[in-house]
Amino acid sequence: MNSFDIINPESFKNYSLKPVIFGVSGSPRRDGNSNTLLSSFISGAAESLINSNTVHLIDYQYQSCLGCENCRRDKICTGLKDGMSLLYPKILESKGLVLVSPTHNYNITAWMKAFIDRLYCFYNFDFNNRSIWSSQFAGQGRKAVIAAVCEQNDKDDMGFTMEAMRRPLQALGYDVVGELPVYGVFGRGRVKKQDEVLNRAIELGKELAESLIK
Repeated sequence: MNSFDIINPESFKNYSLKPVIFGVSGSPRRDGNSNTLLSSFISGAAESLINSNTVHLIDYQYQSCLGCENCRRDKICTGLKDGMSLLYPKILESKGLVLVSPTHNYNITAWMKAFIDRLYCFYNFDFNNRSIWSSQFAGQGRKAVIAAVCEQNDKDDMGFTMEAMRRPLQALGYDVVGELPVYGVFGRGRVKKQDEVLNRAIELGKELAESLIK
């Protein structure tokens, strides 16, 4: 495992929010359907001359949230030192976000779940009443698009995949401006044959980009 330093909370206080899109693939497969969709989203955003950064979570080594609660004090995760220290700056500075995950057992992948759980550090909680909370991202005009790929054709078989991305992002203060559930795709890269799906992803990428510069 790579060696990472403990995050210095001070280094994250003066980040500059930019009209940039951060694209995240939660697939454990390289060059699979999720990564193809992500590329299409980014291609659409590029039509509006919006800069983008993309990552494939399988390329990063990081743990799920431990519930240590250090972030309640530090406003960033300081309880773990791992690959998320490389991703936090991209999250903080990007006004746009794209999340893409295949459906694993009616839900997002373990990689995407751990990534979303590590965004817990951006919540503010009342120290005396846990039911009182807010998000550090609230009111910043952040926008997001989410997409999921399911092998089956039945919506029920996708389960909670879309909701598992949508609800945490909305709680964090993102306006989810587009969603793309994709059904009946099995086999690495098979989505490349679905022009309608890829064109919709390009369109949503463009819409996300345009929403960031209004």
